[in-house]
Amino acid sequence: MLTQEMAKEIVEQTMIRLNRNINIMDETGTIIASGNPNRINQIHFGALEVLRSGQPLIINDSNLHEWNGAHPGINLPIQFQNLIIGVIGITGDSNEVREFGELVKMITEMMIHQSFIAAQLEWRQRLKEQVFEDLLKDRDNIDTIKQRLNLLGIDIEDPYQVGLVELGINQLKNTEIIQIFEDTFVEKQALIGFSNANRVFILTSNMPETRFMQKLAAASKQLNSKNISVRIGIGSIASDQTCIRHSYQESLNALLLGSNEQMITTYAEIEMKALLVHLDERAKRQFSSRVLGNLSEKLIETIEHFFAANLNIGECATKMYIHRNSLVYRIKKIKELTGYNPQLVSDAITLQLAVWIDRMSEKQD
Repeated sequence: MLTQEMAKEIVEQTMIRLNRNINIMDETGTIIASGNPNRINQIHFGALEVLRSGQPLIINDSNLHEWNGAHPGINLPIQFQNLIIGVIGITGDSNEVREFGELVKMITEMMIHQSFIAAQLEWRQRLKEQVFEDLLKDRDNIDTIKQRLNLLGIDIEDPYQVGLVELGINQLKNTEIIQIFEDTFVEKQALIGFSNANRVFILTSNMPETRFMQKLAAASKQLNSKNISVRIGIGSIASDQTCIRHSYQESLNALLLGSNEQMITTYAEIEMKALLVHLDERAKRQFSSRVLGNLSEKLIETIEHFFAANLNIGECATKMYIHRNSLVYRIKKIKELTGYNPQLVSDAITLQLAVWIDRMSEKQD
């Protein structure tokens, strides 16, 4: 628990404030950190006595000869969870250092406790992410997952649903980001962690989709307030653990295929696009090239806006900030160049598929 790195930090921070030499000894009485680097790895005989008796030891001129290599000062036991895990020594006149010795001991023990809590939180977070990784594997490992969930004190139950949150550039620590989501979701209803450097996964347990989306929106609002951009993909509901990996893949597709202007995208919204992913790349590009022909980027964007407005010319013209007649002219031009009329449902489907393939190809390139 008392590592050399931690002891070094305690010595450095304490010496800055006290302007006195500090030694920290481990449970064997060995000096593991000191203001005097030459003393590191030496045995501190005064510390051995503190470890034996469990009591503070004051060294002054009257008993200095009893402790080989020691300097005047005070040596205090470092305790953690009712165990003595080391000794801290403060060099100086015993009457002076005695006044703040207990304060230094308390601060040291507090730093060790905080380090322990941080390590526990890191361990729990890593275990959560390991459970999620296990759930995505295509093999029977239910017993292992149950054991790990028991260690975490979490019991997830069906139905399940996965959401992926993609984060923009930010200065927050991973622990701070996780805390925002865990403050929004009840731990027993969600497993939360990082799936990669900028994506957070949320696996819900027995939570309605509408409630899931509300909580995601609430967490996203907090992140936005810290100038962090957020995009979210949500997979469909999984009836049992073996289907969680499918919900994850769907959430990833929703994230990748959803509109950049839309914060939350469900798999249902991009399901037809997702079906295109599995088709032969050459066939897709050939189809898109044949249908769209030599359409300009302006005309392809017009198709997108027109379909987004549900083939409503007035609404589309308003959203594009162009005159209605200009839009009618563009639609006529699209029909002339492609042979497909965007105002006919059958032709609109063909054009929509071609545009989706074109946009998906751009992302891949």
